[in-house]
Amino acid sequence: MANKLTYKDAGVDIDRKEKFTSGIVKLMRRTYDPRVLDNPKGFAGLFALNPRGQLFRKNYKRPVLVGCTDGVGTKLKIAFMMDKHDTIGIDLVAMSVNDLIVQGAEPLFFLDYIAIGQINDEILHQLMKGIVAGCTQARCALLGGETAEMPDFYKKNEYELAGFAVGLVEKNRIINGQKVRPGDIVLGLASNGLHSNGYSLVRKVFFQKAKKKVTDRIPDFGRTLGEELLEPTRIYAQPMKDLLNRYRTKKVIKGIAHITGGGFLENIPRILPRSTSVVIEENTWPVPPIFSVTQQTGNVPLKEMYRVFNMGIGLVLIVDPYYVNAIIKKLKKSGEEAYVIGRVTKGQRQVSIK
Repeated sequence: MANKLTYKDAGVDIDRKEKFTSGIVKLMRRTYDPRVLDNPKGFAGLFALNPRGQLFRKNYKRPVLVGCTDGVGTKLKIAFMMDKHDTIGIDLVAMSVNDLIVQGAEPLFFLDYIAIGQINDEILHQLMKGIVAGCTQARCALLGGETAEMPDFYKKNEYELAGFAVGLVEKNRIINGQKVRPGDIVLGLASNGLHSNGYSLVRKVFFQKAKKKVTDRIPDFGRTLGEELLEPTRIYAQPMKDLLNRYRTKKVIKGIAHITGGGFLENIPRILPRSTSVVIEENTWPVPPIFSVTQQTGNVPLKEMYRVFNMGIGLVLIVDPYYVNAIIKKLKKSGEEAYVIGRVTKGQRQVSIK
């Protein structure tokens, strides 16, 4: 009789995966509030959408669900090189919830998808630690997820991540840029580095052209190259939620853009009416060293820098000039540094850097 084969023989250890998934429930519960209905063995997560009840801190008359999905891109390669996986989950949450808030939405819950060659308890627990930390910062529930063991598909100890977030916004408070007019002011909220975009270019600059290693200490950074590149993406959900609750009319905060892939040049036009453009004034905010070092090391054109990277600005707000100082003051109380970085002019949905 031929030898019997099991799923484990093919590289998939169901028992080990079950042990891992059962163990993360306690982590997930740290992100719950009363709106989450505990369903640990269910096929899906449950969230009480009772917008006019006591589970929500404010009443919604015409609630609109907002959904976002994203990944972390090739920043994962840095985590693999560093064998450090406890912050990349923060990036995963940030990339989706930061897209939610630019529409004016309150993040409600998040789900993750992790695909890995073989279950590695240490790596997966580090990943979940980061995802839970990100959800805690965003004040949204980690409602569920999927961990797929895929032998022969990924290299040893490598994986792929995807995230999905759902939020809620009152219909008449959706922020879409339609109220933007020439004369409005452009505010920039500081980033803390690269966030999660442009890593294919950064890796080419430092590891292929400059022949650097993640363990190399870079004086401009005050730490190793790998530590700088793994700095987690800033999550703006709570400060922006506080700000939007303070200014509840779209005549004050007219447009918000998350500066991700495409940088200034492609993301800001997404919130501009056809008859408007934006002028960004250089040297009006502090640019973290990672950007100047990348530009100089790789001889990257300035226009390309603004097209690929956030250049030290993670979120852009277009606001009524009358409220600029009050908004900056409010953001500072929330721990966010904001700068006047430009203005809206007449034009055809373009961004110029001057």
